[in-house]
Amino acid sequence: MAYKPNYSSLARSCLLTVIAILLSTSALAQRVLLDRVIALVDQDVVLQSELDLRIADIINSAARENQPLPPEDEMRADVLEALILENIQLQMAEQVSIRYDDDTINRVLNNMAQNSNMTFDQYVAALEASGVYLQTRDQVRRQMMLQELQRGMVNRRITITDQEINNFLNSEMGREVMSADYFIDHMLIPFGSIDGDAEREAKLKYAADLIARVGEGENFIEVRALARQANIFPVESTDFGWRKSENLPNLFSEIVESMEPGTVEGPIEAGNGYHIIFLAGKRGGTEQIVKQTNVRHIMLSVNEIRNEQQTIDAITELRERIMAGEDFATIARQYSDDATTVVAGGDLDWVTEGALPREFELVIDVLEENLLSEPFESATGWHIAEVLGRRETDLSVEYSRSQAEQALRNRKFDLELQNWLIEIREEAFVELVE
Repeated sequence: MAYKPNYSSLARSCLLTVIAILLSTSALAQRVLLDRVIALVDQDVVLQSELDLRIADIINSAARENQPLPPEDEMRADVLEALILENIQLQMAEQVSIRYDDDTINRVLNNMAQNSNMTFDQYVAALEASGVYLQTRDQVRRQMMLQELQRGMVNRRITITDQEINNFLNSEMGREVMSADYFIDHMLIPFGSIDGDAEREAKLKYAADLIARVGEGENFIEVRALARQANIFPVESTDFGWRKSENLPNLFSEIVESMEPGTVEGPIEAGNGYHIIFLAGKRGGTEQIVKQTNVRHIMLSVNEIRNEQQTIDAITELRERIMAGEDFATIARQYSDDATTVVAGGDLDWVTEGALPREFELVIDVLEENLLSEPFESATGWHIAEVLGRRETDLSVEYSRSQAEQALRNRKFDLELQNWLIEIREEAFVELVE
């Protein structure tokens, strides 16, 4: 008997197959529409999802801060242009090997956690609960790469001349920018409206007692708090924050300029009472008196032919030869592994405090002049060292010019950054995908 196909079953099977294909095609089309390419940028692309995510962030931020939004078309065009510029820069950053590892990103996130009064684990858990942990890490990484690239590319385009520095230092703006900022804590023992001589004398003595307690090492803020609790006399205070001397009351401006951080001054009599000021901090300014040490050393490093113990034995032997009368410089030229000082007989010249590795500086700080140290270890090897002299040097001029140059560079940076962004945008291949 010949086989007769069941055409109705075959048709139904074919129909189901077609439907399945159509459904899968439709699903695929939906997926593509959810995350399609909207711009070709050199060797990379901008995706629809990136644009949607960035716009959502802007909308949420505006809602939190109760800020109005621009028209939707205008906002989408601006955000897309920003993403294109960002993409161009990130490609450039990759080309010059600007990258940040996970440990660096974790340190930044830890700082963000501290600013939010949270531990690192709590902060990560909060981000994960909101579903934005990976997104936040990526944003931090991208932002750091952009900043590093912009600093490198823009700063090389900025030139600061000596004449510009001179003009800035001699200008009123320059003098204001270069002047120091002071942070003072304050107490006031106010006069009463009917205070007599005896009452004022008692308040003066009380203020002097408070100053003495701070001078003997008690914490200024604690002394003020205890004085308020005792309520022998009223104690008031003003929060001045960080201010330049010219922005402080005239009563204090000249005094703080001669104070050292951590010192107290007063009682300062004024029309409203006796003032006490404590200089809690000072930053900036042009005065830079630094400690310098003239030091020379011999360094031996562990290598293929000399292990750790052999290196210690060798540096100890060199020390004994110098102690026996051989010339330090001659031995340094013959044996030292420090290529930067070997020609100078191990002489590091005058070194500013803080410029040497910590383990090296700890030895130098306590070493008497013209005495040879015992062998000691640093990250680069084993050393013996000798201090030839110590001095204090005024680097105020060099510091002032350096600070002025940085201030001028900061003023030029934003304009030059915009010029650079315009240039790289014009040079890049960008095609919008309709």
